[in-house]
Amino acid sequence: MGSQDAWEPNERRTTGGTTGRRALLGAAVLGATGSVLGLAGTARATEAGRPARGGLQSLPVPTIIGHRGASGYRPEHTFGSYELALDLGADIVEAGDLVPTRDGHLICRHEPEIGGTTDVADHKEFADRRTTKVLDGVSTTGWFTEDFTLAELKTLRAIERIPANRPHNTLYNGRWEIPTFEEVLRWQDEQTRKRGKQVWIYPETKHPTYFRKLGLGLEERLAKLLHKHGKDRKHSPVILQSFEPSSIQRLNKLVDNPLVVLLSAANTRPWDFVEAGDPRTVADLITRAGLREIAGYAQGIGPTLDLVIPKDASGNLTTPTTLVKDAHAVGLVLHPYTMRNENPFLPANFRKGTDADAYGDVFGAFRTYFATGIDGVFTDNADTGVLAREDFVNG
Repeated sequence: MGSQDAWEPNERRTTGGTTGRRALLGAAVLGATGSVLGLAGTARATEAGRPARGGLQSLPVPTIIGHRGASGYRPEHTFGSYELALDLGADIVEAGDLVPTRDGHLICRHEPEIGGTTDVADHKEFADRRTTKVLDGVSTTGWFTEDFTLAELKTLRAIERIPANRPHNTLYNGRWEIPTFEEVLRWQDEQTRKRGKQVWIYPETKHPTYFRKLGLGLEERLAKLLHKHGKDRKHSPVILQSFEPSSIQRLNKLVDNPLVVLLSAANTRPWDFVEAGDPRTVADLITRAGLREIAGYAQGIGPTLDLVIPKDASGNLTTPTTLVKDAHAVGLVLHPYTMRNENPFLPANFRKGTDADAYGDVFGAFRTYFATGIDGVFTDNADTGVLAREDFVNG
């Protein structure tokens, strides 16, 4: 997933759902609004006093989602990052942000531009692939996955994306290759067997309108792989997300998985809206009418944390909005993004010092966000999130 801030690019989530699929999330909503049974951070939602059954209802609330794995500790979207997220207690691993190769395979990278997340710049044989493209209206220079075959991309290795904030992660530069989504699906099964508990994943379609115009539609490829591996059902342990509502609506016709619409800053427009001439912004989507519309085809929303609690001009948290209450009222679950331990990513009133790689009062920030009633959160530091949930549930 990504946001539209300087640290993580666009995330867009849209979902298509039926009444039955929306009901799948009902217990999670109840769990976040008070019906939580607290046992050392393993709270489980209940519905009308009945034990949770399956699917999303089986997940702890608040749910801790490993953002691109354990990207606070390892280069993101690598099996090293994904497995560490599970080791640290993540309930779900965001594996991964899906982009295509030239020959049509889905791989896991934060963005199609891979100059910042791989060692492609060190490969002289690919020097002539460096180019400038317009990606969702933004001129972007670098190397793009759609210009490489899978075999070529497999010669690259992952590197840390934000070394200024995570110099310790550069220790692992070059250790892991780029995973394909099909490899992730097999890994999910292997880890489920190994750990004796169901492993969940939370992939995202990245820039789906951009890739569809290139003849590399993401949704059909994603649906085909999910069907092949028997993971395209209502209770399958795979939640799908996108910043483009039309991508979720398309997926809703192809699979029965739970679906989530990602929401960036209030004044932004999903890129599919821009392409279609739809004047609405995210602010329109989070009105009661907008949320009712989303609930007609999706089971959840993934808002940026600022839509849950805005910040003032100094970066301090202010008063929570009504988004949690309004979303729950129409049966939508909220999984906002992204909690990180380092100072620059925290609200100003939770920072400690000014060092770019130093940790702030993360537990205080988690506690404040959990108190709004959110159903889960994406975090780069799953272990911190698990401890914060334990404090919250048992506090």
